Amino acid sequence: MRIIRDYTFVNPEDRGASAAIGNFDGVHLGHRAVIDIARDAGEAIGAPCGVLTFDPHPRAYFAPQADPFRLMGPAAKATELAKIGVERLYQLNFNAALAALTPEEFATRVIHEGLGLKHVVVGADFCFGQGRAGKSADLQKFGDELGFGVSVAELIEGTQGQVSSTRIRQALADGKPRDAASMLGHWHRIEGMVIGGEQRGRELGYPTANMSIDGLHPPRFGVYAVLVEVQDGPHAGKYHGVASMGVRPMFGENRPNLETFIFDFTGDLYGSTLSIALVEYLRGEEKFDGLDALITQMDADSVKSRAILAAL
Repeated sequence: MRIIRDYTFVNPEDRGASAAIGNFDGVHLGHRAVIDIARDAGEAIGAPCGVLTFDPHPRAYFAPQADPFRLMGPAAKATELAKIGVERLYQLNFNAALAALTPEEFATRVIHEGLGLKHVVVGADFCFGQGRAGKSADLQKFGDELGFGVSVAELIEGTQGQVSSTRIRQALADGKPRDAASMLGHWHRIEGMVIGGEQRGRELGYPTANMSIDGLHPPRFGVYAVLVEVQDGPHAGKYHGVASMGVRPMFGENRPNLETFIFDFTGDLYGSTLSIALVEYLRGEEKFDGLDALITQMDADSVKSRAILAAL
C-alpha cells in the first residue's frame, strides 16, 4: 500500500484511484462495506482501490481539548487498511486551509484536480466541506459536473445494532471487547511502541511491556486476556498474554497506560512496536492489601487468560 499525504503533489501512478472517503476510525464492518464498493467500482474501470482520510481527525482539530475518542492512531489505521487490500491511502493533513474549503472547492481541488480520483464512495451520512455543509447528494452533483463517479453506501446493521464508531467506543467503555469485535470485524487493538516503565512487574515475577494510550479512547480500566503481535525486531511474532489497562492503583495515581505480560516470553522489547488485541475483560482495577495478594491475583488472572485464549 502506498501512502499519499499531500493532495497538491501526487505522483502520476498514485492518481486515478477508486476511493472510499471518510475517517474510518476503527476500520469497522461499515467502513469495510464502503471500501468493498470502492474496490468493486475500481475493478470495473481498472483503477486501484483507495481510501481518502484525514489526520488529525477533523473532530480533534476543531476540539483539541475534548476527551480522547480515537479507536486507533494513523499508523494502526494504515496497518488495518493494508490488511484488507487498500492499495492507495490518501492520508491528508487536516489543517486550516483544508477546513476552509467549500464543498465545491473540496470536490474540485482535492478529489478532481489534486488526486484525480475516478470514483468515490461515501456513507449515507457523509458530510464534507466548510461547516460540513456538503452532503452526499451534493457530491454526486459535483461528480457529474467534474467527471468522477459517486456511490453512496447504506449504513450497516450488525448483531449489536447499527454499526458505528460511537457504538464501538461504548462497548469498550463497558468492558465488552467481544461486542466491539462483532462490530469491528476484528479484535480491537492498541498499537504502539514499548516504553520504559518502573520495572515493578519484573520485581514481582511479571515483567510487562508498557505502552502509552495517550490520544486514544480508553477502554474500561482493568485486566484483559489479550493477543499480542510483536510487529518488528528479533522477537517479531504472535503471542498470548494478560494486560492491565489503567492507572495502577496499588502504586498511587499514575498516567493511564497499558501493561502487558506476555506468556512464555523472554527478551527485550524496548523500542519495538506491539499490537495488543483486547479479547475478554477479566476484572476491574483493584488495590490489594499487599504485594503477596497482588501476586496471587496476577497468578489467577494468567490462568484464566490462558484458558480463554486457548479456546479461540
